[in-house]
Amino acid sequence: MSAKTDTLRKNLDAQLERLIDQLADLEQLKDEMDENEYKEARQDTIDQLEEFNKSLEKMKSGEGGLSLLDDVQRIQNAIKSAISQAFQTPEVMRFFAKKEPVQLRNHLAEIERDTKVGKLSGAEGARKKKEILDALRKLGETLTADEEIYLKQYMESSNTHFAKMNESSDVNANALSAVAAKQIENARAPR
Repeated sequence: MSAKTDTLRKNLDAQLERLIDQLADLEQLKDEMDENEYKEARQDTIDQLEEFNKSLEKMKSGEGGLSLLDDVQRIQNAIKSAISQAFQTPEVMRFFAKKEPVQLRNHLAEIERDTKVGKLSGAEGARKKKEILDALRKLGETLTADEEIYLKQYMESSNTHFAKMNESSDVNANALSAVAAKQIENARAPR
């Protein structure tokens, strides 16, 4: 790999990192900003991501080594996920963009722990867990049988306002139904 290619790769990663950090900062400051200011700043960041993606498309059509093209594709996938809001959590976007399944699994363990001790609400923990499992799946990682069942139940609960509970679950079915209804309501609400 040439020094120019290595420098370009580092610059591309730095630009993606900057934009993801910008989204993370916006999410953290969301409550301190008025709604229009937040929407405008978020849209500006999304626009920057789209411009970055267009630049990468031009770069892909030019000459470059296969490994650089792989990196460009990886970065574009992260941009598309950020733009489509497939991943709402900046950490998940970052780990997905850098293809870091181990970091995603560590983050998943933290989310599960925080939910169990009450640091995160059940609804927020469930949403973040689903987001991480989706990211792992998109990276081609093999999910455990329990993780596959969880995703299936999550999708069913999102679609029907109900969740199929298994015997090992210690969650009240009515509470889970309320969580699912709230998640659907939040998903439908304009951001």
